[in-house]
Amino acid sequence: MALEEKAGERIVCQNEHFVVLVPFWAIWPFETMLLPRRHYGALDELSTDEAPALANILSRLTIHYDNLFEAPFPYSMGFHQRPTDGSSHLDWHFHGHFYPPLLRSATVRKFMVGFEMLGRISPGTATTWIGMPTISPS
Repeated sequence: MALEEKAGERIVCQNEHFVVLVPFWAIWPFETMLLPRRHYGALDELSTDEAPALANILSRLTIHYDNLFEAPFPYSMGFHQRPTDGSSHLDWHFHGHFYPPLLRSATVRKFMVGFEMLGRISPGTATTWIGMPTISPS
């Protein structure tokens, strides 16, 4: 994130606790990623200062979206958090993704449901599923 902030090219908005940027790998027009400045794994680890800062950055980002085409701007949004299996998962970093369906104007839309954008499976799981034997119809 330090490199992104130094370059300042893909930063959409930021506050003391969060940064919203367009990731360099974005595949959707106007796709953004919300990142906390501090490392933690899930929403339940937000500090008392971070909770209102998250509300602030979400509000600011959605206002930016609405102002883009001067129309209510729909989007698919989701947070990625650590698994809830009881383990600590210290390597997981809480973050959010926004996938707006507006492509060039307020009338050109491409909708994908949240699962298609946010319900990703790991490459290992996909490999297992694809390689599972199937039963041929009789």
